[in-house]
Amino acid sequence: MTAAPSRTVPAGGGQSRDLVDALRRAGIADVDDSGLARALYSSDASLYRVLPRAVVRPRHTDEIVATLEVCRSLGVPLTARGAGTSIAGNAVGPGVVVDTSRHLHRVLRIDAEARTATVEPGLVQAALQTAARPHGLRFGPDPSTHNRCTIGGMIGNNACGSRALGYGRTSDNVVGLDVVTGTGQRLRLDGPPPAGTLDDLRALVGRELSTIRTELGRFGRQVSGYSLEHLLPERGFDVARALVGSEGTLALVLGATVRLVADAPFRGLVVLGYPTMADAADATPGLLPHGPTAVEGLDSRIVQRLRDVPAATVPDLPRGEGWLIVELTGDSVAEVTAKAQGVLADAGALDSLVVTDVAQAAAIWRIREDGAGLAARTSDGRPAHAGWEDAAVPVEQLGAYLREFEVLLAGHGLQGVPYGHFGDGCIHVRIDFPFGVDAPDGGRAAYRSFVEDAARLVARYGGSLSGEHGDGRARSELLPFMYSPAAIGAFAQVKALLDPDDVLNPGVLVRPAPLDADVRVAAAPRHRERLALAYPHDGGDFSAAVHRCTGVGKCRADLQSSGGVMCPSWVATREEKDSTRGRARVLQEMLAPGGPVNGWRAPEVHDALDLCLSCKGCSRDCPTGVDMATYKAEVLHQSYRRRLRPLSHYTLGRLPFWSDLAARAPKLVNRVLGSALGGRLAKAGAGIDRRREVPRFAARTFREEWAARPSFPAGGAPVALWVDSFTDHFAPHVAWAAARVLEAAGYRVHVPGADTCCGLTWITTGQLDAARRILSGTVESLVAAADAGWPIVGVEPSCTAVLRGEALDLVGGPAAERVAAATRTLAELLTATPGWTPPDLTGVEIVAQPHCHHASVLGWSADAALLARAGASVTRLGGCCGLAGNWGVERGHHDVSVAIAEQQLLPAVQDLGPGAVVLADGFSCRTQLDQLSDRQGQHLAELLAARLP
Repeated sequence: MTAAPSRTVPAGGGQSRDLVDALRRAGIADVDDSGLARALYSSDASLYRVLPRAVVRPRHTDEIVATLEVCRSLGVPLTARGAGTSIAGNAVGPGVVVDTSRHLHRVLRIDAEARTATVEPGLVQAALQTAARPHGLRFGPDPSTHNRCTIGGMIGNNACGSRALGYGRTSDNVVGLDVVTGTGQRLRLDGPPPAGTLDDLRALVGRELSTIRTELGRFGRQVSGYSLEHLLPERGFDVARALVGSEGTLALVLGATVRLVADAPFRGLVVLGYPTMADAADATPGLLPHGPTAVEGLDSRIVQRLRDVPAATVPDLPRGEGWLIVELTGDSVAEVTAKAQGVLADAGALDSLVVTDVAQAAAIWRIREDGAGLAARTSDGRPAHAGWEDAAVPVEQLGAYLREFEVLLAGHGLQGVPYGHFGDGCIHVRIDFPFGVDAPDGGRAAYRSFVEDAARLVARYGGSLSGEHGDGRARSELLPFMYSPAAIGAFAQVKALLDPDDVLNPGVLVRPAPLDADVRVAAAPRHRERLALAYPHDGGDFSAAVHRCTGVGKCRADLQSSGGVMCPSWVATREEKDSTRGRARVLQEMLAPGGPVNGWRAPEVHDALDLCLSCKGCSRDCPTGVDMATYKAEVLHQSYRRRLRPLSHYTLGRLPFWSDLAARAPKLVNRVLGSALGGRLAKAGAGIDRRREVPRFAARTFREEWAARPSFPAGGAPVALWVDSFTDHFAPHVAWAAARVLEAAGYRVHVPGADTCCGLTWITTGQLDAARRILSGTVESLVAAADAGWPIVGVEPSCTAVLRGEALDLVGGPAAERVAAATRTLAELLTATPGWTPPDLTGVEIVAQPHCHHASVLGWSADAALLARAGASVTRLGGCCGLAGNWGVERGHHDVSVAIAEQQLLPAVQDLGPGAVVLADGFSCRTQLDQLSDRQGQHLAELLAARLP
């Protein structure tokens, strides 16, 4: 198929500075044309990279109208954007990008009697659910991105989600819209428009009745193109519903009134296992008469991706290689269970599981919701891409379509993992298109060849190119495979009436941009030379590593309430640059040719990375495996190698070195640091915020005390207690508690020599050559214990995580691998010790703040199991304490550090009773508690040691 010509809107108004000046004269305050902003908004969750000229974040809907007026007068394109999770390239554009999510996120009104909500376009769907829940109501459509996607974005692409089977698409749930069309006309649509309004549109529909009735609205997931069927006379000429799914090409949403539905009191899942995904699809039509709210398909390859994620917990599933997740609702558990028996009778499954436990159901749903990210890698680790990811066919055709689709993939030499909304016939998939500078034409020709064949296949099954994400830049050019010239002409006529100057999101739907133009990864150069870190999972390529970020935006979600960590600074600032995705986008732009971000030392790069805590949360919580802490260390290494560094790198970044010096006269050092003048000078000289307190050095280090210990217990299995620099110099009592607990468990404790620093502060400040030397010495000191079969137990989670993580990357080799394999947390060793029984903690109330590295790298499941076995009542917090080692004490970070602590930690400990315990293994977490609250944290070792017989 030949690409349709794309129309380029003239730049008009000269340089970006003229555009910005015009926008500010129009009363728009939050306008940004910096290189950082352009980089952040150059892509969404799609394949495409289009640099905007400026970004507007309106504070009032009138500013959206004013922005449109400026763009119309200057001939500058305007693209509306919510959370930027659009997968088809619907939310990128070359002119002004309008981000409604920053300020326009209020619920304006909930009418419980009418069961409606009036909202601003930037409201996150999950926030609407929270507001509606006290009324026993919910908004029906819930995409997998529900905890970050916006209502305006859902209206833009007619989002559906897993429960569309029960609650309908977004278009089925829109009661009214407040919009401004591309002509500048303001319309409040809550029924048929009055006479004299949109008469030209009504006349157009009258001329095209036959085409609209025969080609549009044929089945529920027909999302591609404009939904002109809602304009038919028999449907009441419902312009509001017709605008849903128009992807911001006809009008901009200023506000919406949406329908709410009564939430079911009880939900349950029936999980059905089948030999293949196609077999699961064949069974789906027979389950629909049971009235499920969702029937989701899941492939074993996605589940295996999750099992490969470090520290991830994967719930058990029935036997099979393909599963259906069937959700049922009812007024009681008994009713749900009875419905489940009916589903089982008609399922024909290999194996099954009925789930009525809320936590177990949530764990299963999380697998499905992370599908887009989990499917972003093939079985052999290659990146898999969007571009052909949400086609839909009538559900009766689904099994046959899937079988042919798998043949099509194989015929093109491609891999993909289908999954999706089987009850609606909608299939998601990401495919390993051979993009990259090493491929002919960057892989664009192979991409075009496949999607054109795939479009032919879908059209043959009477399906839709898009089942919920919209057409965007990925599929608009393919619409002629699906629609007749008459239908394509009708779309063009509608565009000409509502946006005649093609200002709104040009290149999408009408006069489409070529689908293989502006493909980000096709132009991404390799970067393998002179790197400090290995990137073994990305072929040693830093570019491939940062392009792991596909933009799905899970880092913008509220993960803390469910035990997640990513991304602490985003939660505090709500700035795109402080999300994991935002940082990845800037690093991608740093490597991209011809962009606004140039080189490792670019100010945009360091601005984006400044508030990264190196918490490692993204390494676990990001479904695509982004590890921003590692990327930040590389950037700092490359930026300052053989150059003058920031002062804090020499002080806080080398804290173990200075601590060893202070240990020679700790009382004197404490006296100086504790004095008003000495403390002020020390903080100024070390780059420490003046509001921070400097922790006191121990009078004697743990190693000094241990060496002076008069006797050691005989017998018992040997264990190496590895004591890090923080514990050694600031908290030796924690190491003593660990030793007592280990000896009580029957172990003979050995403490390795003094030269065993993990180098963490050097790593986080990018002093990687020094870190490699330090960590090599530590590995050499510990490998004898590992080779002797001794477990190596770490006390400080962040340092222990280095032995299991960075040591493999920085040092590598068999010795590092053996040390990593031998390293344990205290809880891991104790829970695996035969015959060990924990002290009785029955009745003890515990609020646990797992250290970020503990949760993300090591895993906290052993700790949870130990505490449960001991009988404790545990509330586990998500998120981060906000200190993150040296980061939270550096000048410029204090306010954000406190704001992070105020998300979870400080509220949780505020009203605790005097007998409650705040469990915080991390030295940083305990320090943050000490300095910001009247509570003190305890290490697990202290908790257990205090209750030994």
